[in-house]
Order: sequence, then C-alpha cells, then structure tokens
Amino acid sequence: MTELNRLVGAWETEATHPAFPDMVVPGRTTFEWLAGEKFLICRSDTTHPDFPDSVSVIGDFEGQVEMHYYDSRGVHRIYGLAFDGAELKIWRDHPGFSQRLSARLEGDTLSGVWQLSRDDSTWDDDLAFTWRRAA
Repeated sequence: MTELNRLVGAWETEATHPAFPDMVVPGRTTFEWLAGEKFLICRSDTTHPDFPDSVSVIGDFEGQVEMHYYDSRGVHRIYGLAFDGAELKIWRDHPGFSQRLSARLEGDTLSGVWQLSRDDSTWDDDLAFTWRRAA
C-alpha cells in the first residue's frame, strides 16, 4: 500500500475509446488518503457525458489489495490491484465481461490501456488514457 503514495495528488487526464474514434476526452483524477491512511480515495471526472465520473476506494481487504469502483451510471465493480511504484495493474475476472489494465508511471505521467474480454479468452483494447500530474 505504501507504493500508492506515488499516486497521491491531482492529475489532468486524457482518454480515448474505440467507440469514439479521433476524440480525446479531458478530465481530472485525484488521489487522497482517508484519515488513518488505510484507504486511498480516487475521484475521476470528465467533461464528456458518455464517459462516467467515478469514485473508487482502494485498500487492503483481508490481505488482498482491492479497488471498489462506483460510477455515475450506478455501476459498482470490485477489482484486484497491484502497484510496484512503476507499473499499475488492475483486473477483474467476470464471465462474459472481464477487464484488465496495465499502466506505467514514468516521471509525472501515467499511461495505459484497459482491455476487455467478453468471451473469456480474447482481449480487445478498450479505454486508453494518459494522466499528467497537475501543477
């Protein structure tokens, strides 16, 4: 959990999605520790109505780091999460709708691509993003 300190703060974001070719959606993401530093709160907002705003709670739940995700569509999902200070991995295995993220932190930039599997074997690129630490 201490490696997550590298994410604390505000980030300016850009996202692209295959459903919206040639469109870059700007936004903002912030990470802050809840008092006691047992849970990290992540809030993400975008300027596009088709991209949901979200809040996530990241913590160690019985020895497994998880991210509990909630968004403006009413969606709630639980993901596994690992971060070694340079590589962020997030995943969710769910029959018919599995997701995984691999992202890399280099300096003040975090970038990665979410992938989606609807058949439990083939993975397609989904949401791609770049976060830059806000000044």
